[in-house]
Amino acid sequence: MRPNDTEEAACPFVFRPARESDLAGLTDLVERIADGLTSLPDNPDFLENKIHESIRSFYPKVTTPGPERYLFVLEETATGRVVGTSGIIARVGGFDPFYTYETRTEAQVYAPLGIDSRTPVLHLKKSHKGPSEISSLFLHPEHRRAGWGKTLSLARFLFMRQRPERFETSVIAELRGYIGPDGRSPFWEAVGAPFFRKDYYTADILSGLGEKAFIEALMPKHPIYVCLLPEAARNVIGLVHPDSLAARRLLESEGFDTTNEVDIFDAGPLLKAEIRTLRTVRAAREGIVVTGSPPHPGLPRNGIVANTALDFRAIAARLPSDDHGEVPLTPGEADLLQVADGDTVNYALFRSAS
Repeated sequence: MRPNDTEEAACPFVFRPARESDLAGLTDLVERIADGLTSLPDNPDFLENKIHESIRSFYPKVTTPGPERYLFVLEETATGRVVGTSGIIARVGGFDPFYTYETRTEAQVYAPLGIDSRTPVLHLKKSHKGPSEISSLFLHPEHRRAGWGKTLSLARFLFMRQRPERFETSVIAELRGYIGPDGRSPFWEAVGAPFFRKDYYTADILSGLGEKAFIEALMPKHPIYVCLLPEAARNVIGLVHPDSLAARRLLESEGFDTTNEVDIFDAGPLLKAEIRTLRTVRAAREGIVVTGSPPHPGLPRNGIVANTALDFRAIAARLPSDDHGEVPLTPGEADLLQVADGDTVNYALFRSAS
């Protein structure tokens, strides 16, 4: 049953696993991504495969992290339109190696001349059994100011909390690096282009499509001294894309820390955290559903509520600040979560709740 399309009856959006019928909506959404996104290239065949891969990842008998790649969408409940997407990779590496540049500091010392300098050097790093990764985050621009990006991002942490056997103990996030107004990556132009003979977007998309062999064959085999790079390239190492600034702030508020690793294409930063220490994971509680009239009507939705099923659903809701074990939901919200009175749900208040 479709819930009433009013703010009081149900949340305007529901977070859920992607399904085959989402392909057209996901394709339309991806077309809006400026500068492209490696994990979501504008390629309908790839997106269809990504949905099928996600459906397989929800196989009930998964007991250890492996090649699973979970893809979620944020659905507008009134129209069924896909307005956002985000994903989780159970473990990076495996069949496809995971590449980064690791920054190490080398000392150059010569006492007779009083020279003692520290020089950052980029080392190519290849991992075959890495941590989990959150990925593929994108929200339609018209919904960003309303704060729905929190639901799209943080709901993943509730799913990981509920299914710890499916993920590693730590999780990373690769954020898009700086791209200039001309669509070029200063880092790629200095480091990658001379070897790959391809523009940044082409190489990035090839990697996103799973073509990793060219990286091993063509990437520079020796460490790269940062001081020898052009100033434009040096200045963007670890710099985040403007569209990803809000995502970075949200992740840092959850407990992610900057590492000494960056993306090999655009030098975007790599953040890392222990899943158990994430704010949403630590703050999450179990509660019992109580349906009725809208709680605190007119107040902002101050937290996130999720069902406990493998067919995961989450919404933003108005939650009481006191922890009394009950989660008040409207009938429409319960319908979106596919729960009923007396069912158990997980919930957590947003950090900025007032």
